[in-house]
Amino acid sequence: MLHELLFALVGFTGDFVIDERENLEDEDEDGDCHVGPTFRLAPDLSFLDPSERSAIERLIPLGFYYRELNRFATKSRNLTWIQSPLELPVPMPQPEKRRESVYRRAIANGIVEILSVYRAAVLKVEQNLLSEPVPILATVTQGLHKFEVLLPPLYRLITEIEKKDIRGGQLLNLLHKSCHCGVPELQTCIQRLLWHGHQVMYNQLASWMVYGFLQDPYGEFFIQRQDRQERESEKSRVDAEKSVQKSADGAALSIDWHSGYHISLDMLPEYIQMPVAESILFAGKAIRVLRNPGSEFQLRVDSSNHSSRLKGVFSGFNDSTMDLSDEFGLDMQELLPQSEADKIDTMLQELKVSTEFHKRLFESAVSSIRTIAGNHLWQLVVVRADLNGHLKALKDYFLLAKGDFFQCFLEEGRQLMRLPPRQSTAEADLMVPFQLAALKTIGEEDKYFPRISLRMSSFGGTNATVAPKEISMKTLADSSLQRNTNATEVALDGWDGISLEYSVEGPLQLFFTQEVISKYRKVFQYLIRLKRTQMELERSWVAVIQQDHADFSNHRRNRDSIPVSVLRSRRHQPMWRVREHMIFLIRNLQFYIQVDVIESQWNVLQTHVQESHDFTELVGFHQEYLMALISQSFLDIGSLSRILDSIMKLCLQFCWNLEQQDSTSSLSELERITEEFNKKSNSLYTILRSSRIAGSQRAPYLRQFLMRLNFNRFFEDTATGVISVGKQRT
Repeated sequence: MLHELLFALVGFTGDFVIDERENLEDEDEDGDCHVGPTFRLAPDLSFLDPSERSAIERLIPLGFYYRELNRFATKSRNLTWIQSPLELPVPMPQPEKRRESVYRRAIANGIVEILSVYRAAVLKVEQNLLSEPVPILATVTQGLHKFEVLLPPLYRLITEIEKKDIRGGQLLNLLHKSCHCGVPELQTCIQRLLWHGHQVMYNQLASWMVYGFLQDPYGEFFIQRQDRQERESEKSRVDAEKSVQKSADGAALSIDWHSGYHISLDMLPEYIQMPVAESILFAGKAIRVLRNPGSEFQLRVDSSNHSSRLKGVFSGFNDSTMDLSDEFGLDMQELLPQSEADKIDTMLQELKVSTEFHKRLFESAVSSIRTIAGNHLWQLVVVRADLNGHLKALKDYFLLAKGDFFQCFLEEGRQLMRLPPRQSTAEADLMVPFQLAALKTIGEEDKYFPRISLRMSSFGGTNATVAPKEISMKTLADSSLQRNTNATEVALDGWDGISLEYSVEGPLQLFFTQEVISKYRKVFQYLIRLKRTQMELERSWVAVIQQDHADFSNHRRNRDSIPVSVLRSRRHQPMWRVREHMIFLIRNLQFYIQVDVIESQWNVLQTHVQESHDFTELVGFHQEYLMALISQSFLDIGSLSRILDSIMKLCLQFCWNLEQQDSTSSLSELERITEEFNKKSNSLYTILRSSRIAGSQRAPYLRQFLMRLNFNRFFEDTATGVISVGKQRT
């Protein structure tokens, strides 16, 4: 009976202890339909007293629990399915419903440790019984009683794992919750299982945050790569944008950074907070960029010596290995020093060897690793990739800081823009004044100008982007001549669709995303309309003065003729007044945006660039800079933005109709424009003085703009007045 009992305690039944499951048919192989022990004493044992039977029946469930735990460990530790997906035969039959899990195998290793302690205890009981004549049942009970509180909860744990197919971070979360119990021995066992699970997690963290690789063949890590279909759609979108961003490597780098990886909430343990997971995600992506910044950003220090040495070392490998050696052998050593990688690995190893998971130490280590990655990524983007130079270029061209260039461009293209743009040749037509302005104002030392490309966005992308140096002057001249024969036209103010694109390469695409460039483009289109309106108002004044001088000269030469100049001069006087009100408003708006908004916010951004040494902080500061430009320019206030746009359109219409000085219909049109301008000016003044915006966060900027318009109460006195063209008509 002794050995029958001991065999039953390690999972082997016989004539003394039987397994009820063997008598059932249509049984699941793993016994998932049974939630309780099925080991029972044989019914024909008549030599046992009731007390002995009761004691044995309390002991033999341990054998059932041992067998089930051992079965789970054996199945989970099966090495035939722990292999690279590339090595799997195609097609691979999957007879089992269970999915592979590295985390489950780690937990199985912990269960094996616990079962080995249990087997040692059974062996110790056997030795004691054979060496000393002691009571059998009392000795067995005394030697194994502590496992009565360990094995049943562990069995329920593996039953839940198999029933719900729990894997990865969900398994860690389950173990972490199970640790909170009132039995110290059970808590110690589950903490040991959790330690084994954390070993896998720390290995994945080391692969991700030290080398930039996602080592997760079965999708169990809380950092996961984007689904293949989503990646393909994202790749197709980037391919469509290659006319704007020419570098395929940079585009792939940008996809990886912005949408290549994400946090899987299903696999994120509850005891790891979302900010910590986001720091882990950022650190791994930063390490990937530092290890492989892109082919267009290869370091050129001592390149000839390095290349000759590497060709000898890697002569037996293919070309792809050579590329990896260049990137990971040269750039990685410079962008991420080995000492820093070792420092990150050391911090993770210290966490890995700890017997318990300390949340505070874990978060502190992740924060330190994130700081290291952020600082080196800042060095790459800001220092090596010349971020400040590109920011200055965007300010020069998108925010019209190079005023002489755009002044020349609008003057050269003035006659072209007085005609409706042609859909098929508009961009090519604009390249003539664009190139002429560049030749007159931009020197060859401006290395950022070739990155600028001109575009007519109002055409919805029908025409491809035209780069400054991709079209010959002959082609430009031919396309301009075709305007007279092309039948497709758009509205006269279609030139408001003029916009710019900026070619971004390499790691800078992490900073200058398409969303960022679109915000710059939005501000540019607003500023170029404002600049064009201001120039037209000034040119109209020049045209009127020149005409007056010509009329006066004709009157002096022909004293006996009808004094047409006197009549025209009288008609012009109210027009001059209207024009003065228009130019006053447009100039003050332009000065407010260029000085009070752009220059002020630029100085704030420059201070942040100089003081900040973290990439994420810098991205945040730049986003604040763009939002301040849009907000303080009132582009996100629909009512105010619409009024300013309509005022600019009225100003352009006024200038165009002013040329038809002798036309009665033109004069009536000027009266209509003047009346509309008065209404819009009143509406603008009403909004700026509105009590509804007194508590708004934009109130200070609106008041600042109003102060420029009304610094001597001129705008207040004139905006509500009636400016009539016909009042002084003769």
